[in-house]
Amino acid sequence: MTADAQRRRRSGRRLWTTLGLALVLAATGATAQEPGTEDGEWRYQSGDAGGTRFSPLSQIDASNFGDLETAWVFRGDNFSPHENYTFKSTPSYIDGILYTVAGYRRTIVAMDAGTGEQLWSYREPNTVRWEQSMRAAYGKGVGHGYVDDRLVIYVITPAFFLHALDGKTGQHLDGFGTRVPLDGFPETGVVDLLADLGHEYDPNMGLDPKTGYITSSSPPIVVNDTIVVGNSHEQGYSQSRLENIPGDILGYDIRTGQHKWKFNVIPQTESEFGFDTWENDAWQWTGDVSSWAPLAADMERGIVYIPTNAPTIDYYGGFRPGNNLFGTSIIALDVETGNRLWHFQTVHHPIWNYDLPNVPILYDATVDGVEVPMVIQTTKQGMTFAFNRVTGEPVWPIEERAVPASVVPGEALSSTQPFPTKPAPLEELGLSEENVIDFTPELRAEALEIMSNFRVGGPYMPPLPEGHSESVQGWISCSGGLNITNPASFDPTTGILYQPSAPGCSGRMVQPGINTDGDTHSCTSSEGDCWTTGTTVSDWVQGGGVGWAGPQGLPMNKPPYNRVTAIDMDTGEHLWWVPIGEASDRMKRHPALQGVDLSNVGGGGRAISMVTGSLLLTTQGSNGPAVLDARNKLTGELVGSAELPAPGQYGMMTYMHEGHQYIVVQVARGGSFQGALAALRLPGDEGH
Repeated sequence: MTADAQRRRRSGRRLWTTLGLALVLAATGATAQEPGTEDGEWRYQSGDAGGTRFSPLSQIDASNFGDLETAWVFRGDNFSPHENYTFKSTPSYIDGILYTVAGYRRTIVAMDAGTGEQLWSYREPNTVRWEQSMRAAYGKGVGHGYVDDRLVIYVITPAFFLHALDGKTGQHLDGFGTRVPLDGFPETGVVDLLADLGHEYDPNMGLDPKTGYITSSSPPIVVNDTIVVGNSHEQGYSQSRLENIPGDILGYDIRTGQHKWKFNVIPQTESEFGFDTWENDAWQWTGDVSSWAPLAADMERGIVYIPTNAPTIDYYGGFRPGNNLFGTSIIALDVETGNRLWHFQTVHHPIWNYDLPNVPILYDATVDGVEVPMVIQTTKQGMTFAFNRVTGEPVWPIEERAVPASVVPGEALSSTQPFPTKPAPLEELGLSEENVIDFTPELRAEALEIMSNFRVGGPYMPPLPEGHSESVQGWISCSGGLNITNPASFDPTTGILYQPSAPGCSGRMVQPGINTDGDTHSCTSSEGDCWTTGTTVSDWVQGGGVGWAGPQGLPMNKPPYNRVTAIDMDTGEHLWWVPIGEASDRMKRHPALQGVDLSNVGGGGRAISMVTGSLLLTTQGSNGPAVLDARNKLTGELVGSAELPAPGQYGMMTYMHEGHQYIVVQVARGGSFQGALAALRLPGDEGH
């Protein structure tokens, strides 16, 4: 960004607090060159390489939002061999064309941006490793780059191949990769990603399940001349055996597909940083630590930011003593070499399924009068971490606070966990008596009686073993943050971060691993021959719950039950929050709530969001009504609503095409409306 643009943006941030949104837009210019997306495009899964989910487009505003109509619907089930009531891919709009992936094969589709009609598509040939993919329908988008001024679309498939296709024709890129020795694959344009991980495998079958398993869910990101590839594994809570492969990060040449580097997410030699955090020699044989969330990049500095998952397995890590770097961490890598520049581990010795689910967000902040190149990492726990994205230094202090020890035999948790001092958590960490449900005195008394049977704390309450001798029924963790289905949105012209959240409490038991060993994972194979990974059964694996339930089937905590919180990332202070959605019909009909004011309680499920020139756009959760809401992005006030064919499921995007601004939302309704993309625009010739 130019110095002039930076000055304009800082000026705009000062103005919005006193003069209102109109003057913000005047001060910042709301031009195509402001941070976020440019020239009416949406080039990345999260809008821009900095993960903002922001576009300065403002043809659609508060005055006309209610006039939006459905322009077209793209049905993803047309590309699936099975019913699919989700649609997770956020399209990219690049050089006048929409690109997405669809269906269980992650078919690559180019679409006419005005009509939604298919221009071209490519479907990878069948392989056993595709049939046994654990995340086939989880494709979140495409990557892109330019080779000799030619747009190239890059996609990672469920079988873990990287394809490079000409953006105009859909033809594979000549001279990219090496030939895959399988029928149906092209002579060029494909990289077999398994080849560069360093494990024996069969091109058709993939890895031996005894060795481990790997696939992908998010698109690659192109940073200068390097394609950076993340990955994903089987969900940790579905695993029962200890052996797996690490989710190492891979870098490739944008033109040739030549492998450039590999970053070991589990250090493999004593000389590598973090090697000493893997005791019991677990670095040799266990794995995961995947990067299944989208990646972000500082293009000018050549830095790519990697959010990671926990190691094998969830809820028990006694076989891998130590903090286990780089599990549940944000990692900054030099994109040319793959070398670690800095990292921060948000959960030590992770066992709670608190992987980092969302893309890091880049922002040039002004903190206490000092310019800070910031990277923001949101979490499932509702804690927000902010760092200098060049040095890794926390923007505000992060405290190591004592957390409870485990009573599970063999488990040795970290005695402390990191807690940011700013911003404050989205929801209460724990459940105080002050925040217990109090619609009526009777409900509050019943809730307090239930609580007396449990030990309630923050997000790091450990699981209890089945048959435990504790004096309480269970240990309960309470917090509330984001997940992959509801990422944060950020407005770089104001410095405001918007995070959806819902309060939640849960308790977990672990059971002997032998009780569940042999369970297979969900996959696309019609024969069901999807084997569990590894060979050695864990002493303990995920068990059932602990019987935590609110009074008369109602929540234990006060509302709101779904909200969006606005945070000023120049100060770290919460600005406001608004409830999202309405009380469920069940709550409205509940005998104990008759005559009780249920306004502003928020509905079930977390909102998905996006920021535009003047609006914060939100849905009301995947189980909510089929509407898209427009809010004043400075106050959260509802200023308009538009109908959708089905509830919003994952994300949204916007673009300008032939004079019209379009808003595209991933929609579905379980059991009745297959996953699809729904495009909204104003009627008639507005914009021409």
